[in-house]
Amino acid sequence: MALKPTIYKLTLALSDLDRGVYESLNLTVARHPSETLERMMVRVVAFCLNAQEGLSFCKGLSDSDEPDLWCHSLDGKLELWVDVGEPAPERIKKAARLASAVKVYCFNHKASTWWELNRVAFAALPNATIYQLQWPDVQALAGLMGRSLDASVTITDGTVYVASEAGECELATSQLQ
Repeated sequence: MALKPTIYKLTLALSDLDRGVYESLNLTVARHPSETLERMMVRVVAFCLNAQEGLSFCKGLSDSDEPDLWCHSLDGKLELWVDVGEPAPERIKKAARLASAVKVYCFNHKASTWWELNRVAFAALPNATIYQLQWPDVQALAGLMGRSLDASVTITDGTVYVASEAGECELATSQLQ
């Protein structure tokens, strides 16, 4: 019998000062059985950093043909493809052909090595933007999560501040490309 995803409920008061986005987000996030809590929380951070009408979570780990997040225009055109982790350059090259913009959020302790090994391949993709989050920051964020989370998320100068009853943390995003 296959394991089922774990469902998390998040209520987020988003204030993105960099983009002028202020929203109340009620998110239901399914965590794949093979997904770590840290990876799931990076998907949530990526959602906050890219919040816009039409942005949605995808099958991600369950379907290799879909990203973690995507956004389609009203006419169905794929506008944004967001991957979390350290994807193969071939995957991002394919995504760059399908979407107007591609973003990758790498985050674990191997991210710097992954970047050094793949930076030349990504340089050939002008519509791909690569960001890195620091692993200790991601671990601190995951430590705030229960089966539900009620938090305020403030984004300014590329830094994500999360405050909840369980505590606070700060995640700096570094743009690698």
